[in-house]
Amino acid sequence: MAGDNSQKKWFLVFVLSLVGAAVIFLGLTIKQIKDVPPIPKEVRGTSTLYTYDDVVQGKAFFQKYVLMNHGTLLGNGAYIGPDYTSLFLHKKIENLQDIYAQKKFGRNYADLTDEEKGLVDILVKKDVREISTLKEDVTTITPEHEQAYLKAKEYLKEFLVKGNPSYAWIGGLIKPEEADYIVSFVDWSTLVAVTTRPGTDVTYTNNWPPEPAIGLNAPYSSLFWSLIAFMACWSLTIVVLWAFYDYFLKFDAEKPAPSLEIKSLTPMQEKVLKFVPLVPVFFVLQVALGGYLAHLYADPAHSWIVPQSLLPFNVARSFHLNLAVLWIAIGWLAGGLFIAPLASKGKDFKFPIAVDILWVALVIVGLGGLIGLWLGALGKLPAELWFWLGNEGREYIELARVWDIGLVVGLVLWFTIVFFTVRQAEKLTPPLQMIIWSAFAIAVLYMAGMAPLHKIMPNFTIDDYFRWWVVHLWVENTFELFAAGTLAFLTVSLGLVSVRFATIMMFFEAFLIVAAGTLGTGHHYFWMGENEFWIAVGGVLSSLEPLPLVILMVEASKEYLHIKKAGQAFPFRMSFLWLVGSAFLNWLGAGFYGMLINLPIINYYEHGTYFGMAHGHVALLGAFGYISIAFLYFIVRANALAKGLHWDEKISNLAFWMMTAGIFLYAIPTLVIGEKQMEWAFEYGYWAARTREVLEGLGFWMWVRIIPDSLILAGAVLILVDIIYKLYLSAKEKPATAAA
Repeated sequence: MAGDNSQKKWFLVFVLSLVGAAVIFLGLTIKQIKDVPPIPKEVRGTSTLYTYDDVVQGKAFFQKYVLMNHGTLLGNGAYIGPDYTSLFLHKKIENLQDIYAQKKFGRNYADLTDEEKGLVDILVKKDVREISTLKEDVTTITPEHEQAYLKAKEYLKEFLVKGNPSYAWIGGLIKPEEADYIVSFVDWSTLVAVTTRPGTDVTYTNNWPPEPAIGLNAPYSSLFWSLIAFMACWSLTIVVLWAFYDYFLKFDAEKPAPSLEIKSLTPMQEKVLKFVPLVPVFFVLQVALGGYLAHLYADPAHSWIVPQSLLPFNVARSFHLNLAVLWIAIGWLAGGLFIAPLASKGKDFKFPIAVDILWVALVIVGLGGLIGLWLGALGKLPAELWFWLGNEGREYIELARVWDIGLVVGLVLWFTIVFFTVRQAEKLTPPLQMIIWSAFAIAVLYMAGMAPLHKIMPNFTIDDYFRWWVVHLWVENTFELFAAGTLAFLTVSLGLVSVRFATIMMFFEAFLIVAAGTLGTGHHYFWMGENEFWIAVGGVLSSLEPLPLVILMVEASKEYLHIKKAGQAFPFRMSFLWLVGSAFLNWLGAGFYGMLINLPIINYYEHGTYFGMAHGHVALLGAFGYISIAFLYFIVRANALAKGLHWDEKISNLAFWMMTAGIFLYAIPTLVIGEKQMEWAFEYGYWAARTREVLEGLGFWMWVRIIPDSLILAGAVLILVDIIYKLYLSAKEKPATAAA
């Protein structure tokens, strides 16, 4: 009875935290949308330079040609190209320095004395920061600023139209008249970066990017909230560990139930088997493309195996990102579909053909989406179709709108199957309820990135705000809740922890996910036109989520070692190994590396550098990829048990350790390269950190990535071979050893 009361208490805590976090987050959202940097009706010098419509059309072309998967805007995007905001801003500043130097002293800026440069610097700073700033109606810039803008415009147009091999930009795709619009959009982003937000003493981007020439540097608030975030994370970690050892461990006195026995598969589970090969196939393709991208990072002017004219960097990166989403999502969907009949004690969904329809839908969306990404980015679709069938050009959610809609339909169908299957269980335990409602949230929340449905979002700041709803809230909230429910169910079903302990830890994890993870979305919002309050909210609350799941897996590991020491059979060892790996890499990537880059003062200088790659890759593969692979091995092992197939784990073990060693080593060179970029951002400004010059002296670290990349690719190939063999080629086990 005491255990039931504890479960009810933690359920209430979870619900209250969910409601509280949602109310606060929606309140901040309303305020954010009201306070976004405006797009002026007109930007005027001696004549009209561009209008509101030009900026919006420029954003459309920026998305159409997927420039966010080549360079960055306000630090968001890919890292091989320049940051268009900081580069264009710096070019305007350099031009202004010469213009004012000629006007005052009749010489170029480089030929002035230090005293003369000091006077010119004051004039440039006053022009950029005080006079030629963003206004909602008409933005008026000085004649000098207009000259600087027009000269910088020619530079950027030439880059966009003709390309630059040093930055793996092939050129020949963007037309000059399209480049005009893109420049208008980019220049708007520079005005956002230098204009003080009304009622504050920082710019719309909280003084980002660092630009010493005009006094743009980190505000004190970034330092203050970094200190608070560090103290909070340290203190709350101690609180979590104390709570575990003084409170939660009491619930583990109850002995785990015996491990589940699988003697046959239901018809629905048989249909799920065809999902399994898709995951390692897409995984191998994704990792291979990652190696291709790494080679271009190291030598951007070279064509590796495939000509860059056929597979330019921005297209390859679109494939790399979307294949990751695809194979991880399919693995999770398959896991949910396979586990549902286990929860309902062998009762299938009433219409099992729905599983076949879902498989077809995923294949169509996957292949159609990838073809669309390629055609759209290369400009091979008519102007009216790129948005619907091509590449939408928003990092991580590039799928065009038709494929978006298809994915949502597939997710809704998946939820329907899981819901009506699981609800047939004799008792809907808390983990099963968590599986159901997180599946519903997964199906619904993806739509946050689809507004407006029929066209692009005009304002980049609002667009990127809701893009992170999908990238962070969809992934790090709804999928994390699904993971909490499924891991609680699986660790109990495998006989590793008690029902009570797993349930309490699941609710504790869910509490941290909704309390810290929801508001923690703000750590993406510091420098792209969002309000300064996100520095306080996001910097403090975004690194605690992995702790309860790590604790759950630690306790499960202890029970596994006890089972192993006793010499008892544990048929799902391989799945459990991937789950343990997930817990470790989740802590390392999302927790440790995440805390490094989430500190606002660090994020100010590392934003849009290699330093973030360590967090992104380790966290995504650990928190989500490893669980997807664990689902595969669970399904394949269950199939082998049901059909009496031979089971051998030599290749499975090798694949796991190669993959884990590879992703662990991957972080080292990226952190080294990112640290050097941060130094340049601190010393010279962010524009300099993104130049090719900073990377030229780091050739060893650029190329040494071949080692971890090769390990990861070899591990992925071994998983593909291992899964295919176990699923389709395994012989029947001999009767004498079948039980083992």
